[in-house]
Amino acid sequence: MCSPEPINCFPVLVNILSNTFLRLFNSTARFRLWSQLFYTGENPELKHYIFFGLFTYLLVLAAGLPPLFAMSSVEDYKVKS
Repeated sequence: MCSPEPINCFPVLVNILSNTFLRLFNSTARFRLWSQLFYTGENPELKHYIFFGLFTYLLVLAAGLPPLFAMSSVEDYKVKS
């Protein structure tokens, strides 16, 4: 049921347990599990949003790191290390 990768076993286990509990409560509903990626096709608009989202995150990160290093240098100067 599971591939050698442990990350794939948890969804399978949850699927089995959920369907077992549904059967115990006499429900006709069932859960189904797919092992395919959600976005299998090429979607340029999705790539555009992911690229600019990561780019914005890196800009914010780059803007926040220099003050961190500067404060470390100022602290070293104060304690005369």
